[in-house]
Amino acid sequence: MSRIWIEKTPEYLNKEISLYGWVDSRRDHGKIIFIDLRDKTDKVQVVFSPDKEEIYDLAGKLRSEWVIEIKGKVNPRPENMQNPKIATGKIEIEATGLKIFSQANSLPFDISNKSESVNEEVRLKYRYLDLRRQRLYQNLVNRHRIIKLIRDFLSDNNFIEIETPILTKSTPEGARDYVVPSRLEAGKFYALPQSPQQYKQLLMVSGIERYFQIARCFRDEDTRGDRQPEFTQLDLEMDFPTQNDILQLIENLFKELIIKIYPDKRIKEFPFPRISYQEAMERYNSDRPDLREENDKGEKDPNELAFAFVVDFPLFEWKKEEKRWGAVHHPFTRPKLESGETISQTIERIKKDPGIPLADQYDCVLNGNEVGGGSLRISEPKLLEAIFEILGHQSEEISAKFGHLLKAFSYGVPPHGGIALGLDRIIMILQNEPSIREVIAFPKTGDGRDLMMEAPSTIDSKQLKELHLKTFNS
Repeated sequence: MSRIWIEKTPEYLNKEISLYGWVDSRRDHGKIIFIDLRDKTDKVQVVFSPDKEEIYDLAGKLRSEWVIEIKGKVNPRPENMQNPKIATGKIEIEATGLKIFSQANSLPFDISNKSESVNEEVRLKYRYLDLRRQRLYQNLVNRHRIIKLIRDFLSDNNFIEIETPILTKSTPEGARDYVVPSRLEAGKFYALPQSPQQYKQLLMVSGIERYFQIARCFRDEDTRGDRQPEFTQLDLEMDFPTQNDILQLIENLFKELIIKIYPDKRIKEFPFPRISYQEAMERYNSDRPDLREENDKGEKDPNELAFAFVVDFPLFEWKKEEKRWGAVHHPFTRPKLESGETISQTIERIKKDPGIPLADQYDCVLNGNEVGGGSLRISEPKLLEAIFEILGHQSEEISAKFGHLLKAFSYGVPPHGGIALGLDRIIMILQNEPSIREVIAFPKTGDGRDLMMEAPSTIDSKQLKELHLKTFNS
């Protein structure tokens, strides 16, 4: 027989079954021993009677979080002892067999308590225990459900999922890269991708037409409370799109997600309002406004979802410290074209005053958080080269860093565009959690440390030698 999950035990009334799980709690009432057995689906009460002497004596040793197997008969509970609050509250297991798989030391914190009462660094050090909490477990369950729904939704809309490389080339796209030394080519390095940006554009050149990926991304950014060195985004790209095509796709994705997984939540306005960057800054003093309504106490309903798209961003921003122009989004973002304008005229207009042109860029905001961003892309090599020049790159650098992309575009590239949604942040909001760390299985601290694995860590001199590296203290 396949494994029986605890939530299904009421279906086996008056039958003998086997169950596996953790001892959630133990109670001794006179000579009777009660435990609550827990698996990922539910808890059930197990009763040990002294008339079954061998297993009764063994049950006397049981403690919280021991991992065991129970054999027993599913009996109805006495009517005055039923618990209508749980699915298994009308039955109990009369134990006829007990096997102990492993014992557990005293836990460093009580996993039955709310996590707010436990120091976060302790929780992260013992994350495998923290994840035994029902709330944390449910966060991961809903994360799974959300990602499955996304995959099904996009597959039904003719997208195909393609994995792109993790070991790639370092290119200037915004944040610092995490770099990986090459053992076989001394002095050369891979970079971990900040996003699959160039790969997904190359997939459009490849004729894939509609791509998506649940992508791992890596950014070596300065420490900040709710950042992670690695994070997960929904990344998608499509050819021959209008901006409206992409925004409607995302609206419909979120609508289906909320209806099927969060029916108790309400989308404030559908279709999502579209606000220009200028209007957002003038009215809300923010490019990620929180559009939820406040009650009489000045509080905002966490079950109200106020989505919006912010559009018409500036193409460039002036970097005062570096005394140069920088891309507001990234250098592959298409400038808004004026009617009847040729590419040569566009280049001339942008170079004349880089601070004026707008970008075909859009951000998705939710309850005051930026949860995604994208743009239509530049597909003309001359225009892309001109953007790089405005950003301060010399022709040799452009060729070295982006020559592969420019060459690919010379073989015929369709107009294309896309968007990336930050899944960690979206799930955090939908689960009413205060931090993305609460919806990631094994997160790092705000300053990028993995307390459980004790990373980052040093490596031995043999590894350093193989990688042709020296550290300052080696």
